[in-house]
Amino acid sequence: MNAGFIGLGNMGAGMADNLLRAGHHVTVYNRTPGRAEALIAAGAHPAASIAAACQGDAVITMLANDAAVESVVLGQDGVAASLKPGAVHVSSSTIGVALSRHLTGTHADAGQHFVAAPVFGRPEAAAAGMLFVVAAGDADSVRMAAPLLDAIGQKTFVVSDVPEAANLVKLSGNFLIAAVIESLGEALALVAKGGVDRMQYIELLTSSMFSAPVYKTYGGLIARGQFAPAGFAAPLGHKDINLVQAAAEELHVPLPLASLIHDRFLTLFAHGGDRLDWSAIGQLAALDAGITAA
Repeated sequence: MNAGFIGLGNMGAGMADNLLRAGHHVTVYNRTPGRAEALIAAGAHPAASIAAACQGDAVITMLANDAAVESVVLGQDGVAASLKPGAVHVSSSTIGVALSRHLTGTHADAGQHFVAAPVFGRPEAAAAGMLFVVAAGDADSVRMAAPLLDAIGQKTFVVSDVPEAANLVKLSGNFLIAAVIESLGEALALVAKGGVDRMQYIELLTSSMFSAPVYKTYGGLIARGQFAPAGFAAPLGHKDINLVQAAAEELHVPLPLASLIHDRFLTLFAHGGDRLDWSAIGQLAALDAGITAA
């Protein structure tokens, strides 16, 4: 396919590279042009503007937050104004349900297709084409986007014909990951204060009842104290918890654990941890316990 890709951060660069490897004609745009150099060397075509990245059959956006998506998609000469009728916008950003709903209507009014397709996986999974994609949109739109989604991920889960459902699923998943990080941090603080080696404990857990990748990945990061450089920056995790709470507010679903995690991020920021990986909230329990974090 002839596709544009907008947003070449930690996740987007790997995703765009896998589109190239799959044989797609890719035009790339990033606010900081230097981020595109490696992709251009690999065969991508540079775009001087957002509009120039929207001249093909599809455009994928992978941006940090709702404000960035609103600016890129809804701004003057943005995606919605530049994408031709019948083309598809695939939004892989983790954004709020309300914004996804707004994008759905905007693209429909312009005669464009829209697929919400946020992803699960850290930058190393993005680079390896091993993301899990959560997609939602009408059948024709999802069918158009499928070759692109196949290139960036190991499996695509189509959860609904309503795009915002994919964003709700993604936010709920990030809430679960944050809950795992917090609980791992608390458990590690308990056993470490009792004299148990942190890494030995994680090896025991992940070789028995807790063998899921989320425990292996984040258990290792917390046990080693490996929070920099950030694969997923703490402010983005905090943003996602805020979006989870906004969705819960709209649906009248109490999420008491989300409130606790929200405050853990504030504590991390108060201690100067805003540049760390979001897994750094897992070190707070050790600090609360009066022991040295790993």
